[in-house]
Parts: sequence; structure tokens; C-alpha cells
Amino acid sequence: MEGPAGVTADQLKQFVERIERLEEEKQTIADDIKDVYAEAKSTGYDTKILKQVIRIRKQDKAEREEQEALLDLYLSALGMIYASSGGEG
Repeated sequence: MEGPAGVTADQLKQFVERIERLEEEKQTIADDIKDVYAEAKSTGYDTKILKQVIRIRKQDKAEREEQEALLDLYLSALGMIYASSGGEG
């Protein structure tokens, strides 16, 4: 049986079932990641910092350097850090 836009019920069902399987796999992976963070925390690692490290490692070098420069600029402007060129420390 063909439905709107030429999509058959069987084809639609296959798409829905594939998406459902992938959603289940995604949840399993998310649970596994949560378990690894819990294990790291139990051995004394700070999970908030680990998440930051993971996020930074996903960036390419240029993007990371740009963000670090902007962070330094903003913190310096707020008086939270001093410029590295002979500022107070």
C-alpha cells in the first residue's frame, strides 16, 4: 500500500524500526559513558574537568588556540588574570 508522497507502509515501518534500534544503541552508549565517568570519579578524577578535556580534544588546534586566546582576553579585561607581558601576578 502506497501512502502520501509515494512512501509505502513497509518502507515507513523499516525507517521507524531502524531509528528505534539506533535510539536504543545511543542510550546504551550513553549509559556506558556514564559508567566510565563514575569509574573515573571513584578513583579520584574530577568528572567536570574530564568532560572539559574531552570537549577540548574534539577541537582542532586552531579552534582551541582561538578559544584560549579569547578566554585570556576576557579574563584579563575583567581583571581576573594579568597580561603575561610583565603584569602583576
